[in-house]
Amino acid sequence: MIHQVGPPHVHTRWNNRLTPALEIESGDAVEFTCLDSSGGQVTPRTSLDEYQQIDRGRIHTITGPVHVRGAKPGDVLEVRIRRVDHHGWGWTSIVPGLGALPERFDRPYLFLWQLDGEVSRSMPGVTLPLAPFLGIMGVAPSEEGEFRTRPPGSFGGNLDVRQLVPGSTLYLPVYNDGALFSAGDGHAAQGDGEVCINGIEAPMTAELQLTVRRDFRLDQPFAELPPVRHRGPDLGSWAFIQSAENPMDAVRGVIHRAVDFLATRRGLTAEQAYLLCSVALDLRISQCVNVPLVTVTGTLAKALFR
Repeated sequence: MIHQVGPPHVHTRWNNRLTPALEIESGDAVEFTCLDSSGGQVTPRTSLDEYQQIDRGRIHTITGPVHVRGAKPGDVLEVRIRRVDHHGWGWTSIVPGLGALPERFDRPYLFLWQLDGEVSRSMPGVTLPLAPFLGIMGVAPSEEGEFRTRPPGSFGGNLDVRQLVPGSTLYLPVYNDGALFSAGDGHAAQGDGEVCINGIEAPMTAELQLTVRRDFRLDQPFAELPPVRHRGPDLGSWAFIQSAENPMDAVRGVIHRAVDFLATRRGLTAEQAYLLCSVALDLRISQCVNVPLVTVTGTLAKALFR
């Protein structure tokens, strides 16, 4: 069964006291209609002056939450990403004081993209491949209160992992009854790091299958990624995702978890696992603009064990 949820069921703060927009059974699919990250304030006709007047408190508007019956703290929520479709347009901006190079780019700028199927040719001389994904997928945190949706955490949230495209599966630790899952912040394309502060921010429709898992436990997000077609035959990969203020803390956390995974799930000694990580674990910065946190993703090819 496929359920549907969208505006007006949106929110801009994580809060485990929010009334669910929808209740589903474990294993059901949900079609999420998601506004762009401005919460619908930016349109295909927005000017730079108008953009500078938007309510920044509505940035990272997300759709939900969805209550998954039977989910309990300590469980894992499996999020199978079936489909993510853009709505034909998007935007990218420079905001003074934000991004990776604030000292060089200190004037506001807004660029509007026309999205044509799998590419955009909006920028002169550029044919940009599109790979739509949701920048935010998360469950309600364990802490009481309201929290901005920009910082990611162990509950998922604003991870901005661009590899979480259709065919991927994201796993999140559950902290509240029903999990209380929300999603949004669609990006039609993004480079690792999202360095200027935005990807192509775009409204999206996404079909996600939500399943409660009790056969393993997590304390941080984990994912399984699909094969990368342009690299030839591939069996996909495992992904270890971690956020921290110090990037090296996140890097070390990813490596620790990869070593533990290889040792407990693949029968290697800890030493063998550490060496394999040294020669086969790919580390990437998934986002470096959600101050003060940096998100690091490490991937291991499943073909290592074919």
